[in-house]
Amino acid sequence: MKTPRRIEPLVADGLVDRVVRQLMSGKEAMVFVVQCGDELRCAKVYKEASKRSFRQAVDYTEGRKTRNSRQARAMGKGTRYGRQEQESAWQHAEVDALYRLAAAGVRVPKPYNFHEGVLLMELVADENGDPAPRLNDVVLSPEIARQYHADLLRQVVRMLCAGIVHGDLSEYNVLVDGDGPVIIDLPQAVDAAANNNASRMLERDVDNLTAYFGQFAEELLQTQYGKEIWALFENGKLQPESELTGCFKPTEKTADLDEIMEVIQAAKAEDAARRARKAAANEP
Repeated sequence: MKTPRRIEPLVADGLVDRVVRQLMSGKEAMVFVVQCGDELRCAKVYKEASKRSFRQAVDYTEGRKTRNSRQARAMGKGTRYGRQEQESAWQHAEVDALYRLAAAGVRVPKPYNFHEGVLLMELVADENGDPAPRLNDVVLSPEIARQYHADLLRQVVRMLCAGIVHGDLSEYNVLVDGDGPVIIDLPQAVDAAANNNASRMLERDVDNLTAYFGQFAEELLQTQYGKEIWALFENGKLQPESELTGCFKPTEKTADLDEIMEVIQAAKAEDAARRARKAAANEP
């Protein structure tokens, strides 16, 4: 096929030999299968902000680091330079997340290069070498649904241990190769420690998976893995191999009324003593 304009710089610089075909077009980007030497890879071309259908970006960008104060000020003011930097930061978020998660043992496509706004990465393939299907296109038995659900929960835990929450995880952002689920689409990934929306997004990600797999294995609908995972993370107890139960009981600490009354009485006594001292100091 004709080389898309955005991929031409990669061809000119020898990173891509030719474009084989378009693989998909999503709300954030278009993905092409490209020939790189003897390998087939993916080239993800990010859409311009005005053409993306992804919304509520401010919820995802909170807490993201900027290179310097000038960049931060420009992004805050919404200047032309600021918009360019904001767009660059949005694109780099996925690249950075892929490298971090691959190093943490999370099943994500291997990134190879990011050039001129195009992410060159591994083509996730099925057992026949064809592009792997999305999870929502795969027919699941109850046993496989339980297995994939457990696999993805483990990936979510590893992601969180690496400090990242996907933020938009569902059956549409998971591919299935010969070894199981592979998580994709991470430009909206959030910093778990710096983003105030992280806990809500983590629970939503897990709830999306539970709702999907619960169609095939109904007992999964009764679990509360999202709340359990976040509670372990918040208390500093989450590990990549933490054992999960799917049960969650909020901590309920009963107030000690006697202790509260003692504090109140002590404060009253201290205030009375202070008043007495002041009155004595004012006597002629």
